[in-house]
Amino acid sequence: MKKELKIFDNPRNVNILRVVFFAGLIVLLIIDFFIHKHAAFEWEGYPNFFAVYGFISCVLLIYIAKLLRLWVKRDEDYYER
Repeated sequence: MKKELKIFDNPRNVNILRVVFFAGLIVLLIIDFFIHKHAAFEWEGYPNFFAVYGFISCVLLIYIAKLLRLWVKRDEDYYER
């Protein structure tokens, strides 16, 4: 049986999508320098504050999940015993 190729099976299409994605991110980071913000706190007014905050939060979540895995992880046959 021949497998039908989808749009994301071609590495060229994936690379084009990746370039468009990162170009969009860079454009958003540049636009953030020119937008006036109505910040409740002083640090919210810094350029790209929320991008950096979101990135650091995601990295922290990944490491917390890795630590949590050590505590919650069970053996493969835990429920069969």
